[in-house]
Order: sequence, then C-alpha cells, then structure tokens
Amino acid sequence: MIARVWRGEVRADDANAYARYLRATGEPDCRTLPGNRGVLILRRDGEERTEFVFVSFWSDMAAIRAFAGEDVERARYYPEDERYLLALDPHVRHFDVTTAGIEFPAVNGG
Repeated sequence: MIARVWRGEVRADDANAYARYLRATGEPDCRTLPGNRGVLILRRDGEERTEFVFVSFWSDMAAIRAFAGEDVERARYYPEDERYLLALDPHVRHFDVTTAGIEFPAVNGG
C-alpha cells in the first residue's frame, strides 16, 4: 500500500470552512476511484494558521496515476483551493506503508 501525503496551511479564520471543503472535494474524489484504500485528514490549529495534512492510501502507483495524472508527484488542487490556501505547494510525497495498525479494506476493486 502507498500513502500519498499533501500538506497546506490556511488562515485560522478559514479553518472550519476549508475542512468542510476538503471533505466535499478531495475526500470523495479519492474514495470513488478503484485502488483507493482510504483517506485521513489531519488538522493542527495554531493561533494564526491551521495546517492540514491530507493522506490518501492507494493499492499501487497505477491507482495513484488514475487520480493524479501522469506526474504523480504533482499536487492536485481544486477550484476553491486558491481562495483558502496561503501557498500552493506543487508537490506531494509518497510513502510505502510498511505497517498498518488500522485495517484498510479493499475499496472499489482495489
């Protein structure tokens, strides 16, 4: 299994709206594709900024390519991301999942 990890920051005042936006865009977009094994959205609130880490789990790189396109290292953004995010980092990171304390069932034929 492969974890695809993206991070971004928003102003603290926008954190709740952006959390809803992530759950309405990136999360369902990932979950509907074959090979997706789950999504985890992490949030860390600060006084002025809130950091989000979006981790999607995939069966293999072919499944990630179906989501991200041929350049799998490039972040995928949605129309309103520019409105919320303080910067649009063009990169994501991928990690082999070597142990999982959480069961990730096969989803959508993955």
